[in-house]
Amino acid sequence: MNLFEAHLNTGNLEEAIQFYENLGLKMVHKIEDRRVAFFRFGKEQTMDQMLGIWETKKPVIRKHIAFGVNYEEICDAIDWLKDRGIEATEDFGLAPIEPLVHTWMPAASVYFLDPDGNSLEFIHALDGKPQPELGVIYLSEWQKNNHL
Repeated sequence: MNLFEAHLNTGNLEEAIQFYENLGLKMVHKIEDRRVAFFRFGKEQTMDQMLGIWETKKPVIRKHIAFGVNYEEICDAIDWLKDRGIEATEDFGLAPIEPLVHTWMPAASVYFLDPDGNSLEFIHALDGKPQPELGVIYLSEWQKNNHL
């Protein structure tokens, strides 16, 4: 089983379309009268990985979505986002100076927000055994602890 499709709400569909295209997602369908746009993503950009963005007049309920990336992409993610005018966010009390590692998985992450405040994440599963006792640490600390 895999996740086929997820949906987020927005207060401004055109702004959301620009943002997600800036992230590299490809808009494949827009239904103007329903105020929804569908994007596909992934290396092959197949139709089995889709994100729907729905415009709503109600207050937007903020959600979270994580996009899987490779090791090089997670290492470059903060600068990559900055080049696109997007700032990585502080999470788990750690400044966005490098990727964070969720040691219970283990996986490296970089967090950021879309224009509506939805929490977005780039994530990459790391080699090594889970070490949940370490909590959330910087990637450089994980590498040092694991002699990488």
